[in-house]
Formats: sequence, C-alpha cells, structure tokens
Amino acid sequence: MPERDAPLADEQPHPGAHPFMPSSLPDAKAAMLASIGAPSLDALFEQIPADHRCTRPLVLPDAITSEAELRAHLLELLSKNISCEENLSFLGGGCWRHYVPAVCDEIVGRSEFLTSVWGTSSSDHGRNQAWFEFCSQLGELLGLEMVGLPVYSWGCAAGHALRMASRMTQRRRVLVPRSICPERLSIIRNYCGLPQMSDPICVELVDFERHSGLLSVPDLKTRLGGGDPVAAVYVETPSFFGRIEPGMSAIAQAVHDAGAEFIVGVDPVSLGVLAAPAEYGADIVVGSTQPLGIHMHGGGGLGGFIASRDEPRYAHEYPTLMLSIAETTVPGEIGFGMSLMHQSSYGSRDKGKDWTGNSTYLWAIASAVYMSMLGPTGFQELGNSILQRSHYAAKRLAEIEGIHVPYASGFFKELLVNVDETGRTITDLNRALLRARIFGGQDLSEAFPDLGQSALYCITELHTRADIDRLVAAIREWIRA
Repeated sequence: MPERDAPLADEQPHPGAHPFMPSSLPDAKAAMLASIGAPSLDALFEQIPADHRCTRPLVLPDAITSEAELRAHLLELLSKNISCEENLSFLGGGCWRHYVPAVCDEIVGRSEFLTSVWGTSSSDHGRNQAWFEFCSQLGELLGLEMVGLPVYSWGCAAGHALRMASRMTQRRRVLVPRSICPERLSIIRNYCGLPQMSDPICVELVDFERHSGLLSVPDLKTRLGGGDPVAAVYVETPSFFGRIEPGMSAIAQAVHDAGAEFIVGVDPVSLGVLAAPAEYGADIVVGSTQPLGIHMHGGGGLGGFIASRDEPRYAHEYPTLMLSIAETTVPGEIGFGMSLMHQSSYGSRDKGKDWTGNSTYLWAIASAVYMSMLGPTGFQELGNSILQRSHYAAKRLAEIEGIHVPYASGFFKELLVNVDETGRTITDLNRALLRARIFGGQDLSEAFPDLGQSALYCITELHTRADIDRLVAAIREWIRA
C-alpha cells in the first residue's frame, strides 16, 4: 500500500508502533510483561550469556515503506539468480533435476488439497485418501507395509530413524558411513545430540574403501564387535557417491547378529532397477521424496520418508502422522483417517516421540500423483534411462586427457570426476563451466580431501546425449586453455 503522511480522521495515531506489529507499543509490552511476571524485557533473555548478546546497534538499510518499492526490490534481487532453466546443470547430491509432470502441479494446486492441510473432517475433501495413497504406493516400491507422512528432508528422516532404533534397543551408539552427504551427516548429528547434552546418541563413522567407494565391511564388523552395543547401522545404496552397495544382505546379517537395527537410505527412483530394501533385510528405510514429482527449490523442505515393516515395535516409535483405512458402518464403504496420533508431537506436544512439523505434507500428494502415473513399468523405464545416460557420461568424461572417473561402473545417477592430473582445481573448472552456462559438479575437495580434486556429477533422465557432449566439449576447452 502507498505510504500515508497522516492517519485518517477515524484512526488513532500510535507513535512508536511498528506498522505490522501493533503490540510493539510500550503500554502493550508492559501489559504482557506484567501478565507473565517479568520485570523487564531484558529479564526474558537472562539465560543467554552476555558475550552472546549484541551490544551495538544493528546496521540495517533504510526501511522500505511501500509494497510497490518492496516488490521492485525483490524483483531486482531475483533477477540476479541463474537457474537451471537458463543453464545446463549437473548438480545433485540431495536435490536433483528430475522431470515433474504438469499434472503434479495441477493437482497440488487444487483448493481441496492446497487449503485443507488442517481443517475439519468435512473440509478435507479426499486429503486423507490422497495421503494414504502416497503411503501405500511408496510402501509397495520399498517392499514394506508401513510408511509415515513425509518429514522435512532425507537428513531429518535418517535422524528420526536412528532415534527410533535407539528407543527400541535402549542403546546409545549408531554407525553411519563416512561417505555420507555432509549435510545429512550434520542433520543426523543434530538429531542425535551433542556430547555435552544429557543422554546423547554417539554417532560413529564407518570408513569406505578409496579404490571402490564402497562401505568398508571389515571396519563395520570391527565397530559392531567393539565398544558399547550398537543401536543401528545406517547404510545408503546408492551412496552419496552414487555407488551401489553389492553386499547388502551380508551387511544386514552382520547388523542383526549384533542385535542392531539395519536402516537403509535409498533414492526411490532407483528402485525400478534395484532390489527393494525389504528384500535384503532392511528394518527401517529412509530417503528423499524430491525425485517423486517435487521441483527443486530452496527455503522449504524437499521431503523425507520413513518406512518399516508393519510390526507394533516399529509402529509405536514413529514420530510421524500415520494413515489408516477401515470399513465404515455403511456396507461396502471405506474411510481414511489418521492413526497413532497420540505418540506424535501433534497429540502429545513435547511428550511425543519427536517433533516433525507439517511443511511437506502437500508434497505427499504430488508424489502420490507422480507414482500413480509411472507405475512399476514407468519406474523401470526411468531407472534404465538414468543408468544408460549416466554411464554414457562416465565413458565420455573418462576419454578426456587429465580427467579420471574413479568409479566408472556400478553406480546410479551420480558419479565422481577427478581432475588431479590437470594440476588445477574443481573451483577453476566450475568457474570455466559457469562461463559456458553450465553448472558443474558439486565440489567435494573440502568435505572429502582424501579424494583429491573431485566433484560429484549428477545425470538424470533430463540430460540428453547432446547435453553430455556439450559438457565434455566445455571441459576439453578448459584443459586446453
């Protein structure tokens, strides 16, 4: 709205009040402090150490006082972005460029779903059924019967699953691969707690073999046999490096022999060509819903799922909302509703199993639409397409003098590319590719220094042969420069 110089005749001026916060008036603040028994505003922050408080005025730009100015300012900022619409992207590592059918956007944009995340039962026009379809379809893909509504991200799902296992086994030690995505590891550590906190879960890293990129099974067995009992072992296939772990059944057996839970992280679009986790002994399965009809975006959850066998000991440790189906009093009619509400943060607040939030529930509907469109045959076709394109990319990249592809086979969608022989850095390469309007791979040189100057490249069904050839040509030009 345009800025006004003076209040209208029927308005009362409020000197000192923020235009969007009427409760910022001194008398309103005083009333609130009196209501809670606090002598001053500063008393609310006494628990924060003095050296953690800012003692100088914040240096802020001048306030934008009109909606028109604010819109112009935001458009100017947004115009600086370079998206995957204008640039060819080979970034992945947790947020991937997959095709999102138009019908996914159309369905989630309908008012029946978009505006009825929470409401009365009469206003939720098919919401519970759509959520149930998401859970049942994903369960079929994973080979498991129980699936909760999605949490914020893959990392959050892994953190919740490890805490579930710790509660089930009453153990406080978990094993996680050293080759995990650094962001996911950070989230897992956050969920498991710091050593300074009461009753934390100890997170230990299991090494990986440098020559293969696969989990070091000898190191895993050593850690399972030494120290405090292990609550759970978390393994991903495909791994962060894109490697497909070949010995998952043997790993599962070793984990179960130690009395621990076997938690597996998967990319759901790989399950059209890879075995379902339940087939090789997974107890709990987690992963991202973003490949299932969710656009790449920042500032909000991409969605992470948790699934398990339908057994009471798992069911009663879920922190998520669960959907059930049941017959009604009308013969031949069925209804859909939420179950196990009491153990969630919605039913028991701080006494719930864990806090999850509801920021990604709309994505469950988008994923249900996506999975229903693909079906088993579609997932197989999608997986084969990604395998063919990514292995073609590995072959072409390995032909470039000075470029090394360490794990040129046995991977899905993502592969490592090393430039050590060029004597230059991934940073140099990515800058050159950006000038060619290409987003290069994710730089791993800081997170995994023992891999040298390596980057993680992602190839999906959206990358054509021409796209890959264009990348190869740009890297050749960089080497010649």
